[in-house]
Amino acid sequence: MTIVNPSYEIHGALRAREAYHGGSSEAEIRDILESAVRPSGRVRLGSLIVASGRGAEMKNSDFEVLQ
Repeated sequence: MTIVNPSYEIHGALRAREAYHGGSSEAEIRDILESAVRPSGRVRLGSLIVASGRGAEMKNSDFEVLQ
């Protein structure tokens, strides 16, 4: 992946993050992209399904009819 002509502001901020964390620009960019596509507050499908089942007060016996 190549990023062409980043602004001086972006380049400077990236260099500052790199210096602060002691890593590389590539590692910082990976971290930024990871945070953007997987925010910490996102709803995960499995957790949502479990929560909806608990909210409906379902029991194991409710699923026995499916077998």
